[in-house]
Formats: sequence, C-alpha cells, structure tokens
Amino acid sequence: MRDLDLTTLRLFVAVCEQRNIAAVGLQQAMVGSAISKRLAQLEYQVGTQLLVRKRRGVAPTPAGETLLEHARALLARSAVIARDMAGYAQGTRGHVRLLVTASVMAESLADDVAAFLQAPAHGQIQVSLEERVSPEVARGVREGSASVGICWDAADLEGLQTQAYRGDHLAICAHASHPVAARRQVHFAEVLDHEFVNMPALSAVQQMLTRAAAVHGKVLQHRMQVSHFEAALRVVRANLAISVVPFEIAEPFAKAYGLRLVPLADAWAQRRFAICFRSHEQLSTAAQLLVAHLHGCGLEHAVGRGCVSPEHGAVRKLS
Repeated sequence: MRDLDLTTLRLFVAVCEQRNIAAVGLQQAMVGSAISKRLAQLEYQVGTQLLVRKRRGVAPTPAGETLLEHARALLARSAVIARDMAGYAQGTRGHVRLLVTASVMAESLADDVAAFLQAPAHGQIQVSLEERVSPEVARGVREGSASVGICWDAADLEGLQTQAYRGDHLAICAHASHPVAARRQVHFAEVLDHEFVNMPALSAVQQMLTRAAAVHGKVLQHRMQVSHFEAALRVVRANLAISVVPFEIAEPFAKAYGLRLVPLADAWAQRRFAICFRSHEQLSTAAQLLVAHLHGCGLEHAVGRGCVSPEHGAVRKLS
C-alpha cells in the first residue's frame, strides 16, 4: 500500500463526522466530485470499501470506522509535529499541551506552570492548557490530541502511565440557614434527601456522586445543573439547593457569599489528581521536564500536609 495522503485523510475524517460530502465541500471550498474522487482513490489504496451511500449522505463501513480511528490519531500527531517544528523555527524549544479538569485548573495548576516557565532553563518552552471533564482528559491523551493530562485518579486511566499531582477534599456547600450548615462534617448518605445543584453529567465528580447514591439505594435529587463551580455557589446562595464542591476552590467564594462548607467524611471525598500520559518515553523533552516539575509540586504539597512520604509517587501503569 502506498503512503497515505494527509489531505485525503482529513477529508475522509470530515466526511465521516458530517456524513455528507457536499457539506464538507462547502467547508473546504472544494467541489463534491473532487472529494469523491479522493475518497475513491483512498478506498483503492486500502483495498476495501470505506463509505456506504445512504439516503441523506454517507456513513463509514466497519473498515471505515477502523480507518477513522487511525486517521484521527495520525492527524493529531501530524499537528503536534507541525506545531513543535514551528516552535523551533521561532526559537522556542518545545510546546506542551495539557488537558486538565476544572478542579485542577481552578486550584494551583496555573501557579505551578508559571513557576515552571519562569525557570531560566525553561524560557523557550510553551505550555497550553485546555479544560475538559476527566473522561475527556483521559480520552484526549489516549488519542494523541495532547501529550499530558491531569484529572481525578478515579477516572478510567486504563492503558496510561500516571504520576501523582495534588489533591483536594470534597465538601457540601450549603446556605447558612440550611440544616446541613450546622454540621462539622457529614457523610454523603446523610444528605441524599436534600436537593442538589449538579455539575455536568460527564464530570468525574458527578459520576462518582451518582454511584455513591446508588450504593445507598437512592437517586440524586436534581434541582438544577450548571457548568461551573461559581454558578453552583450562586444557586446555593439563593438557598435553592446544596452542592458538592472542592473545599479548596469553594472556600474564598463561600466566605464572600456567607455560605457554609461542610467536609464530606467519606473516604472517596479525599481526591487525588493524576498526571497521565501514554508513555514516558514518548514524551518530548519539554513534556518530561513539565511532568517532573508538576509531580514534584504534588509531592511538596502532600508532604507539607503530612499525607505522604517523600518517596511516594513513582510512575505507575494502569492496565
């Protein structure tokens, strides 16, 4: 089989995603017949049918689905190569893309990355941060859209290598007049009869809460769903519901809003964040330096809180 053409693969991915050749043609400023010709040549190259005509467009065959997965990974890797080479051409020595959860972004990550970039030896390294929910962080790293991710270690990290980062503690945030507000700490089972303001259903926290409620034979009572922590706290301030939030993020807002934070006593409420990547050997030098720095920040934080010994936190591979 001859080498695959990246332009044709991009068109193939776009057609698979949109299920319509004409629509892709409009986006790419190409006539549909030219796209069809490229796709036919691609099928000839791989020796099998990749697309099947439908009444209102096209759909990938099983072989097409397989090629689609490989094409996405190949194009993502190609983009990384182009970006890194452009960085060298501009005088930079590396570019690291990080996928991180909202909790990680809202806590100490920005300060940790800033400290890394301020070191003289890292002056020509660039770091990009993109916020995702935990499952999307892990998927993005697996698929190659980013070299490094940071998320809750309760997420599905199968097949990835990890190193420990920082952690936080989940708490109930309640209006000062709410019955829960007078408690010093509380188990999650004790608050399941109250209404909650929830985060997106795909977030690791929300999935964990749903499972924890199910263990007690209950379902979370949804009063409202919001997209970020500050919005959840505004709902709590209106005394419409309670919310589960990271204590470390919510504390300054809670003080400003006059709300109460009641730590959850459940073991799973003490969260640990994991730095994840496909393989340490596959990381660029810049990425390896950043991972080592962030891991060190996590160890400093844990040792300072008396949570872990300095030796803790070696690379581990989940399978």
